[in-house]
Amino acid sequence: MKIHEYQGKELLKKFGVVVPRGVFSSSVDDAVKAAESLGGKVWVVKAQIHAGGRGKGGGVKVAKSLDEVRQYAGEILGMQLVTHQTGPTGQKVRRLLIEEGADIKKEYYVAALTDRVTQTVAMMASSEGGMNIEEVAHETPEKILKAFVDPAVGLTDAQATELAKGIGVPEASVGKAVAALKGLYTCYMETDASLAEINPLILEGDGNIKALDAKFNFDSNALYRHPEIVAYRDLDEEDADEVEASKFDLTYISLDGNIGCLVNGAGLAMATMDTIKLFGAEPANFLDVGGGATTEKVTEAFKIMLKNPKVKGILVNIFGGIMRCDTIADGVVAAARETHLTVPLVVRMKGTNEDIGKKILKDSGLPIITANSMAEAATKIVAAVK
Repeated sequence: MKIHEYQGKELLKKFGVVVPRGVFSSSVDDAVKAAESLGGKVWVVKAQIHAGGRGKGGGVKVAKSLDEVRQYAGEILGMQLVTHQTGPTGQKVRRLLIEEGADIKKEYYVAALTDRVTQTVAMMASSEGGMNIEEVAHETPEKILKAFVDPAVGLTDAQATELAKGIGVPEASVGKAVAALKGLYTCYMETDASLAEINPLILEGDGNIKALDAKFNFDSNALYRHPEIVAYRDLDEEDADEVEASKFDLTYISLDGNIGCLVNGAGLAMATMDTIKLFGAEPANFLDVGGGATTEKVTEAFKIMLKNPKVKGILVNIFGGIMRCDTIADGVVAAARETHLTVPLVVRMKGTNEDIGKKILKDSGLPIITANSMAEAATKIVAAVK
């Protein structure tokens, strides 16, 4: 789960990280009122979408008058903002953050994320913060410093100080940078985040350290512990079909191919998509029905897949361990009838009640193509689609 920048800053502030004053707005009039309430002579009008690269895409503007605040808010609200993280279709801007201007002397990059290799939390920092951090990571990785934190100990003053000095924070501001780093780490841990990033963390002319941006990803398996974070969820920023699938405990991700996949188990689903690609086609989705699929869930899965106009065929690949093949077969037959399926359907199932499941498919009278192996299934669906 992701959240907006203004929500991320609310979290950072709770953990002692200094952030600029800002006001959330959803209309042009609200944006102007926000600027008036903040006071000053310079404001930043920032698009709020779940993607990075907003500045390069035209979603961040510096306004030096209330008229410019109105102008930029009108231009940004409702625009289809395209960045390197949104894809070519972009994301519609429905929310704005109006923020006080900042006296930026230097921009840094800091982040906390789980390092699965060392089983620690990796605190990352760079002297080259800002819009081109991806290029820095690719071209000059030596400019990104790392400290590996034992979760049982936490980020120590010594580690935070080493990072702050390592990225060139002036001596007079090191203490404030250490406080920001420790606040970021604590926020990351306490919220069960999988990523907590500040880019840029800025040094102002008066020596203050502030988080000028905030990006968070959260471990969905831990959200039951954080209803206050779940309340931040913005369904407008998520794929409508993925949201619909989640209502039925289906794990669904849209892709760009033309063969729909319905599989039980994430590993088998990945292998199925790889096999489709191996035989010359592209998967249209990742869809894991899990180990507790019912006829209703299978039917809903078919409906979601078939909403995608690119889908020209469906491959069902089931291993009957916990999930019984006859249950899946009943669901496939019911789904094919209810959706009036017109695209080719290939079913491969192995495991518990396999023979019963195959008999259900055969006796259905539907033009279902069966297969005994993944290779055979992929070959048949690719041929049928072509």
